[in-house]
Amino acid sequence: MNQNLVSSFSFVLPTKVVYGPGCLPQLIDELNANGGKRPLVVTDKGVVNAGILKKITDLLDNAHVEYLVFDGVEANPKDVNVEAGAACARDFGADSLIAVGGGSPIDCAKSIGVLLAHNATEIKKYEGKTAATEPLPLMITVPTTSGTGSELTFSSVITDTKNKYKMTVKSPFTAAKVAICDPELTLSVPASVTAATGMDALTHAIEAYTANCSEPIADAVALYAIELIYGSLLQAVEHGDDLNARSSMLMGSMLAGIAFSHSDVASVHCVAESLGGIYDLPHGTCNAIFLPHVMEYSMPCCQEKYARVAKAMGFVFDSDEEGAKLAVAAVQKLAKDVKLPLFSDLKGVSPADFDLLARMSAKNISTESNPRPMDVQDYLNVLQMAWDAK
Repeated sequence: MNQNLVSSFSFVLPTKVVYGPGCLPQLIDELNANGGKRPLVVTDKGVVNAGILKKITDLLDNAHVEYLVFDGVEANPKDVNVEAGAACARDFGADSLIAVGGGSPIDCAKSIGVLLAHNATEIKKYEGKTAATEPLPLMITVPTTSGTGSELTFSSVITDTKNKYKMTVKSPFTAAKVAICDPELTLSVPASVTAATGMDALTHAIEAYTANCSEPIADAVALYAIELIYGSLLQAVEHGDDLNARSSMLMGSMLAGIAFSHSDVASVHCVAESLGGIYDLPHGTCNAIFLPHVMEYSMPCCQEKYARVAKAMGFVFDSDEEGAKLAVAAVQKLAKDVKLPLFSDLKGVSPADFDLLARMSAKNISTESNPRPMDVQDYLNVLQMAWDAK
């Protein structure tokens, strides 16, 4: 019997989704319908340089909306970015937030909203699952990558620059009011970013489905997300102008975001967030590196579910053991096919830091969600396994 069918759970999706190629102009309709008159547009320099921000500001200008752009978001958004953005919003008198970009601007905007809602100046005070207790100002998300699913999730991951680790600010209050999901905005994403963010989305889906706190609705959307992402990522990387592949990736990323919001991520993310906190490395790349190794470690407690993952990927097999092994091999091959680096190739990483990384990973709140328990020594073993991989 599927045990999570006899367990209690709740499912809430407070975000309205507007999806489809060419749907971006509906941003103005949603802003007006929800009373947003003076938005802070939160983004980063990459979105600006790609020409995507201009599409947003042109819409706002044509609708005679007064707005301010805050483009000071770094990759792996920092607490200082959040606090600077909140100060800009207050000075401008913003009544709403429009987050444009990948996970970094969207996560930053969520945490800016937390500070505005609580009349606060330090985001560190809102770390965890219970600290944010007030509804945010109107927030509309406009994703431009297919990776984090942050446009639909309840959490933001922010780097604590003092302690050099990634903290999570999580609450249903942080969910966007509306997500404008236009696959055409992802057509200009470079191949390397498409690869890293796509593997991030695949990790979300697999970890959400296999986490020990999963529930049936999250399971359903996670499996479809795996099917879409695994079937489309290589095509999206190699043929970035393929709108079908880009649409499949965006939908897969969105579904994966819904899945892990209602389940959790697990030990792959714990390691990736530790690496991001110490070395400021790309989150999706770190997930891609560790996904097969954590899956291999977890397999004794998760064989049936990993076999179901393999089935969603399109494999045919005779036993759960065979299917689980196929799933592990498939994610490792996909990471290589989309030309993501090995762990030992990452700039600045040193085995001398493995003990610190293992201890940070073990303290991460999502460690408890991994299908097989992991302690510091287990993380050390996985780190070494990834370092030795060729």
